[in-house]
Parts: sequence; structure tokens; C-alpha cells
Amino acid sequence: MTLDILMPFYGRVDQFRSAVESVRAQTSADWRLVIVDDVYPDTSAGEWALGLDDPRVSYLRNERNLGVSGNFNRCVSLIENDFAVIMGCDDVMRPDYVARIAQLRSRFPDADLLQPGVSVIDQNGDPALPLADRVKTVLRPRGPRPRVLGGEELAASLLRGNWCYFPSLCWRSSRLREFGFREDRRVVQDLTLIMQIVLSGGSLVLDDEVVFDYRRHAASVSSQGGVDGSKFAEERDVFYEAADRCDALGWHRAARVARRHVPSRLNALSELPAALRSGDSDGRRALLRHVLGGR
Repeated sequence: MTLDILMPFYGRVDQFRSAVESVRAQTSADWRLVIVDDVYPDTSAGEWALGLDDPRVSYLRNERNLGVSGNFNRCVSLIENDFAVIMGCDDVMRPDYVARIAQLRSRFPDADLLQPGVSVIDQNGDPALPLADRVKTVLRPRGPRPRVLGGEELAASLLRGNWCYFPSLCWRSSRLREFGFREDRRVVQDLTLIMQIVLSGGSLVLDDEVVFDYRRHAASVSSQGGVDGSKFAEERDVFYEAADRCDALGWHRAARVARRHVPSRLNALSELPAALRSGDSDGRRALLRHVLGGR
């Protein structure tokens, strides 16, 4: 039942050290951590990791920078066990994360994805609940938890708005290897991969026991891609690709949800004032295209 925890690294060293120590503080010892440094200029993170003298922790540094999706796929290639987590190097596992995942795996052995309960922290580690996470809370399916979701119900729900927290997700390793991360995606790699699994018959367990702290801050790739519209261009591609596949499966309600992608369009609308202030005319056009629903 050993859980593989892969940690692609490129970021603040202090947050990285907190992330690693949160893994080492797990109440269950049934895990292995592999850190994959994507040639971050500050080598002190690697020096610190190598000095831990902890046989459960491995540190690797890529020969060249692979980029976000490339490093995710490098992490997938290093998985050895049946389930894995690709944890953010700035996030925090609460002490019972591994133990709770083991309980969920035992109770729902056929699930391909496990989404545990998540809290949100800011760049300083303080509790936070910005608009994006309030929206996730509203969009998350209602009902008793833990519960299994799958088929058109899950597809429609995720296409309405992605309420998953990628760094906290536990994945069936064979599914990660089967699909991998698309390297033409910079921001919505997670939704692309999740939808591939769901559309091929996979299921997800949604839990509400909070065992993970997700760090939300302005330096994230998704935040940076909002004002210039690049994030929404990727999202639009994901939605229309998913809509065509849903129609092919006879999941016409999910296909309609994907083509409308209303919350995503409202999110783009919320970015327009910043784009206007920035003077980025290309960004304004990209955002307006998304707001108006253009393919």
C-alpha cells in the first residue's frame, strides 16, 4: 500500500522545505518521496534535501529544464507503486494525509482518483478563501462523503467547474502512465488528464476530511495566465474537445455544459478590469473572445 509522492520542484526554497517536512511528518510511514528539481537556479534546495539523510526521500535534478508538463511526465516515469500523488512544492500535507488515503483506497479499491478534503492557505501559510476557492466550494457536488462519482454525472460536474485540487489528488498510477500530461498545456494539465480518465470509464472518490493545505498565491502559473488570456484559451480547447467526446459517448448533457462553460467565462470577465489597466490589447481581445463564448 506504499504511496508514491512525487514533488516537481521549481520555486521558493522555504516553501519547498515546509512541503518536504510535511511529508516526513506523516503519521503513516508507508510512503516514499521523490523530489524532481527542474533545474531551479538556487541549488540550496537540493543541497538541503540531500543532507536529510532520510532513506524515504530521494532527490533528482534534471539535466535540463523540462517545463511544467515535461517535469510532471518525468515524475510519472519515476512512479513505482500502484497509487501516486504529484504534490506541489509549495503545498502542505497535514499529518494524516497518507493514512486517510490508505483508508479511502481500502474502502473504494476500484477508484482511479481520490480527492481528499482540502483547505486553502495564502503565500504566508495563513488560512484563505479567495473567490476561486469560494466558487469551487459552490460547484463541488453535494451529498454524503466519501462518495464515488463517475460517468456523465462526474464529467458534467467537472466541466461546469473544476473543483479538484490537483496537488492533493491521489491517482491510480496505471492511469497516469496510460495518458500522461499533455505538454502543449501549461495551466489546465490537470483537467485535461482528469477528463481523459473520466471519459474512459474512471471514477473519483470525493472526501471531506481535510488532510491537505493548498497554497493559493499570485505567483502561480494559473494566476499569471489570467490577464493575458492564455489560461482561458487552453480552457476553451479542453471544453470543446471534451464536448465532442461526450457527444460521442451519448453524454449530451455534459457536452452542453462543456460548450457553455459559464463559470469559466465569468472568470474571464472578472479578469477584464486588470487587462484594461494593463494596456494589453491582445489580452483584452482574448478575454472578450472567451467571455462571449467564441470557439
